[in-house]
Amino acid sequence: MKSPQETNKYFLEQHRKYFGVEPRLSVKAPGRINMIGEHTDYNLGFVLPAAINKAIYFSVNRSQLEEVSTVYAIDVQQEIQFKHRDLAPLEAGSWQNYILGVVSEIIKVRGNLPGFCLSFGGDVPLGAGLSSSAALECGLCFALNELFELNLSWQEMAKISQLAEHHFVGTKCGIMDQISSLRGKKDHVMLLDCRSLDIKYFPCALVGYQIVICNSNVTHELASSAYNERRAQCEEGVAVLQSVNPEIKSLRDVSYEFLLQNKESLSKVVFKRCTYITKENDRVIEFCEALQDQNIDQLENLLYNAHSEMQHEYEITCPEIDFLVDYTRNLDQVKGSRMMGGGFGGCTINIVKDEFVDQFKSEISEAYSNRWQKDLSILDLEIGDGVQLFPIKSDI
Repeated sequence: MKSPQETNKYFLEQHRKYFGVEPRLSVKAPGRINMIGEHTDYNLGFVLPAAINKAIYFSVNRSQLEEVSTVYAIDVQQEIQFKHRDLAPLEAGSWQNYILGVVSEIIKVRGNLPGFCLSFGGDVPLGAGLSSSAALECGLCFALNELFELNLSWQEMAKISQLAEHHFVGTKCGIMDQISSLRGKKDHVMLLDCRSLDIKYFPCALVGYQIVICNSNVTHELASSAYNERRAQCEEGVAVLQSVNPEIKSLRDVSYEFLLQNKESLSKVVFKRCTYITKENDRVIEFCEALQDQNIDQLENLLYNAHSEMQHEYEITCPEIDFLVDYTRNLDQVKGSRMMGGGFGGCTINIVKDEFVDQFKSEISEAYSNRWQKDLSILDLEIGDGVQLFPIKSDI
């Protein structure tokens, strides 16, 4: 596995070859894992993510054309050139809309933005629930903030990146992924309050255990629309409960006991969605307490309970992911597993005893291949820092 320095060196050289100039800045923006707390962020609840060593790397310099920019996606060898005026999403756009969205949102905040030449590439697996999209948004925003001295705070950069995804990609995401990429801390998970944006860091020290990420290599083309549907159902629940208690602003303000008392006012589906969110918020806090106490058995219970409710209450898993989690349930050496990410594919996160890790990787990969006739990817991840500038040296 290449080091971040070696990876950055490769992408710097690709920028030089493509644009024929030395980049002014180099930026590394990481993906993230999330220990627990899925879909709670847009309900203004709690999440427990961490930045990882998989990242997207950016090289950038000023353009000679005023308010005209060129962006080159190294991994797919595609380019987009665009004027900064009257930006709109592309119908057939994929990565391009993330770029256009960030530029558009920066202009809304700062009024204008000079032209730039930027290239990017990386090693965050796409569609795996590791937030490659947030890494792209935040890395771009951070690079432009540094290049043009825009003086944006990290909170402003997180919001710009989130709104880019809302307005140009069409996914009404919360803000966890963006803040994870911007504010990650090496060897720590962050307890993020998605209402106040307060962060509390906890050492991620699981003595005698490792975190193992299993990528199902399953992506669902309807994931974005289903994500938005879940958000709308939560908002419907809030509107109903607010009529009972006007102080309720989000599901963050709702206890499960209060939800039960008002069950008959909600549709069956909306009640299920609200049930998951209220319990998941509690699980995040309980997970932090168990992590501090090194209570591995409690971590195990919380992870499996979270997955069961994602499967049956929030209904965002898929057969391949459920298979991976169910495979671990009778393994004494695995202390918890659940789906990670927005849903309908992606990865599972597993807590595995040190001495069993290699055997676990081999056996679960074989079982998955035999059942689904597709490969399982095991990701070797480390918990790292958030977005950062990288040195530009030809001799790294």
